[in-house]
Amino acid sequence: MLKFLLLSALIAVVLAEQNVKPQYMEALQDKVVGGSEAQPHAWPWQVSLQYRFLYFWYFHACGGSLVRRGWVMTAAHCVDTTKTWRVVLGDHNIYVSEGTEQAIAVSNFYVHPNWNPNSLANGYDIALLRLSFDATLNSYVQLASLPPFGQILPNNNPCYVTGWGYTQSGGQLSASLKQAYLPLVDYSTCSRSDWWGSTVKTTMVCAGGGSDSACQGDSGGPLNCQVNGRYYVHGVTSFVSALGCNTLRKPTVFTRVSAYTTWMEGVSTCS
Repeated sequence: MLKFLLLSALIAVVLAEQNVKPQYMEALQDKVVGGSEAQPHAWPWQVSLQYRFLYFWYFHACGGSLVRRGWVMTAAHCVDTTKTWRVVLGDHNIYVSEGTEQAIAVSNFYVHPNWNPNSLANGYDIALLRLSFDATLNSYVQLASLPPFGQILPNNNPCYVTGWGYTQSGGQLSASLKQAYLPLVDYSTCSRSDWWGSTVKTTMVCAGGGSDSACQGDSGGPLNCQVNGRYYVHGVTSFVSALGCNTLRKPTVFTRVSAYTTWMEGVSTCS
């Protein structure tokens, strides 16, 4: 699982995930902060991205969102093409078979062409996964609603991050899907020098900055934001502060989905 820090001359940020091991990162032990167990299947587009190890065993590495029946959106830093991957949809407890799950192999990866694994803070931390066959939509598995291109939500817009990330320092993944309320932090606030400064880009979304946060194991998962009574996936979990997942004025940073909807449409229609 990925638990590593991005080191740079100006700042250090840590991935909110636990699998791939780029050279510019080092180990971090921390916990998922705040939140509570989600109502089973309340976020039916949430997926668990898992890699195979020890023959037929799979291990949760990242989150993701089902955006089309045969496509999953996740973070670019989650992608490691040297491993065998699958996504599990309709899941709640990742350690128990509940009869609602759909496990589908990943047949191809499409990482944004501007993604640079040596510079997480540069942005473009988004990827699409092509599934080996289409998911079956039902009451447990649904497509995520994506925002229109360019949409930017106001400060304090209500949002929730969801995932199976670590629950204690150096400990274990959460068995059940968790959620944490993370109100949106607008760019003018998040880019202040006493917040994230120039590290955060306009193609990113900040949310939280207090006692609750995404953390390791949550990367690639959705930031679910309420707009007109409906939830849209406005962010892909990207990074948090090297000082700790819930460092004050260092909100969780997400890839802003509305900056990449045109790219995703091009990939999914031409592939």
